[in-house]
Amino acid sequence: MLSEADLSELESTLLPALERHHLRLLAHSLRCLQQASGDVGSLPEGDQLTDWARRQPNLAVDPTFIPVLVEQLGKAALQLDAIGEELGKPALQLEIQDLVHWGQRQADERLQGPEGDISDFKPPHN
Repeated sequence: MLSEADLSELESTLLPALERHHLRLLAHSLRCLQQASGDVGSLPEGDQLTDWARRQPNLAVDPTFIPVLVEQLGKAALQLDAIGEELGKPALQLEIQDLVHWGQRQADERLQGPEGDISDFKPPHN
């Protein structure tokens, strides 16, 4: 579960709404994966995630959602693992601030594009 501080940090970025939403999903997935990992310290997979999800009281209302959640957490784990590698940290040791910095760097790289810095942009002449 994301804390108020986590949410505040995510919302304080100047990123567009869609990118902030993506970061919220990654952050929520990170917190779920950290919980599900228990004392193991490695990213939980398959049965371990399913067992964790079944123990969550808020998921007991709709058990058909559990396989969907487990699948999405598995996909998020792959992305968090890649982010962790990029930052030189195990995925489960990432913090919200790491995700925010990663998201901002991704946005900056998109703005710069393959042609270089955005300051090199010249509008077309009419």
